Amino acid sequence: MIAYTITRDAIRLVEIRDNLGERIAEAEREGWLGEVEGLSTSLAAAEEKIAQLDARQERKDSPVFLGVPTFHQLIARTVEGTNP
Repeated sequence: MIAYTITRDAIRLVEIRDNLGERIAEAEREGWLGEVEGLSTSLAAAEEKIAQLDARQERKDSPVFLGVPTFHQLIARTVEGTNP
């Protein structure tokens, strides 16, 4: 998992995911197949949301190219423009 600024929402999602795993194990032990299916769907949704939070944080942490010219690009323009 990517290290990101942990928000209350992220903490809660991880708690929900962990709880769903425990509930799925219980439902499997008890033979509650319909419950297993529903909980598995919820677990997949929670994991997807956590992945979205991770991807969002990764985008925030990556550099953004703003199109600012480098020093060498600026010098090249100046030299080309100063022909006598």
